[in-house]
Amino acid sequence: MVTQAYRFALDPTSRQERGLWSHAGAARFAWNWGLAACRDRYDAEGKWWSGAELHRLWNREKKSDPGLGWWSENSKCVYQEAFRDLDRALREFVRSRKGVRKGRRLGFPRFKKRGRCRDSFRFGAGAMRCSGRTVTLPRLGTIHTHESTRKLARRLENGTARILSATVSRTAHRWYVSFTVQLDRIVAERHVRPGSAVGVDLGVKTLLTAVDDHGRVTRIAGPKALRTGLRKLQRLGKAHSRKQRGSTNRAKAAKRLARHHARVADIRADALHKATTHLAARYETVVVEDLNVPGMIANRRLARAVADQGFGAARRMLEYKTGWNGGRLVVADRWFPSSKTCSGCGGRKPSLSLSERTFRCDACGLTLDRDVNAAINLRDLAASGAEKRNACGGAVRPGLAGQPPAKQEPGGRERGHDRGRRRASGGYPNSGCPHPLTFQVTVTS
Repeated sequence: MVTQAYRFALDPTSRQERGLWSHAGAARFAWNWGLAACRDRYDAEGKWWSGAELHRLWNREKKSDPGLGWWSENSKCVYQEAFRDLDRALREFVRSRKGVRKGRRLGFPRFKKRGRCRDSFRFGAGAMRCSGRTVTLPRLGTIHTHESTRKLARRLENGTARILSATVSRTAHRWYVSFTVQLDRIVAERHVRPGSAVGVDLGVKTLLTAVDDHGRVTRIAGPKALRTGLRKLQRLGKAHSRKQRGSTNRAKAAKRLARHHARVADIRADALHKATTHLAARYETVVVEDLNVPGMIANRRLARAVADQGFGAARRMLEYKTGWNGGRLVVADRWFPSSKTCSGCGGRKPSLSLSERTFRCDACGLTLDRDVNAAINLRDLAASGAEKRNACGGAVRPGLAGQPPAKQEPGGRERGHDRGRRRASGGYPNSGCPHPLTFQVTVTS
């Protein structure tokens, strides 16, 4: 049993769209109401309300306060789920302050303002179904979808899936519903190609460069959606800034700008899904690097190119897709010198600038493309006993000479002597590519 999400675009009528806006506003109001109550109690008693306590407090207030008589126009689940989200945000804030939570430091939850926050709400109970090209949601009824839902509908009819919740959100001009489903998924015990391995090197010029155990080199050129649509993005942003605040024309310009941003994100996600699906289905062991993406984005010269490729999303997709196909994902240590190490003799260069696109070994004379050399080193790491997925032990990874291996978690602080070796580039330019996602496979001796 696995938990998976199915996302469908909605085609609501005008009346149904007003209901969607109303539910989104109710969820935003419940968040702000609960946050104000928590802050008042913290100022008086030094603690805040939990999600269940907020729900009980809301049930008393909504019946006694005449200004809250409109609450029954929306589903009761919207308010309850908003209080649960607020409770989760407060708990994660405390864990982040204590240093228990990984990742960036979280701030205290803030109030949500209409037009400045994401319009979304969630149903945790009620009639949630899908059939054909329609979905059924509590209080909203049956809404047509932009695409067929038969893939999920067949699982619900067969009894192999159960809907846990439904989250409705708005992106640009379109509403989406995402069903969180617990389903009985058939996971292969063995991969269709047992023993196959591939090393994947991510880059900004080429989305990824992969070398398998037979020496075949695969280069997948990314679409670079942001770079391609940057001129239009600048034009739309300038047109939006010139409109008068609060005017109808400014709202129309904002919608056009949001649609273009959504298109860029969809193109990037489509390319990443195709590339990761190809690797997970073809190879049992996939080896990638634990790249410091926040550190790369901090470099103003590389930030746009790194963000346009989506390194973090590629690794996240490979994690669950390799498991679905009976394979495994091996994550190399962040300090593993894949680019500086010679794939022929194992010698290591003391430094390698980003402008050097060809690796030349001073010891054995090997001359090879920089990204291909890094992918070979990553592929060979799969046979060295490295841990899979987000391995954090230091004893299984090659460390620096004369120094004990250090335990490093993804997203942790960099060591001083390795701060200057962030990798953020690779591959050949995407020139003459007939399709945004092109597989160029060459066999090397």
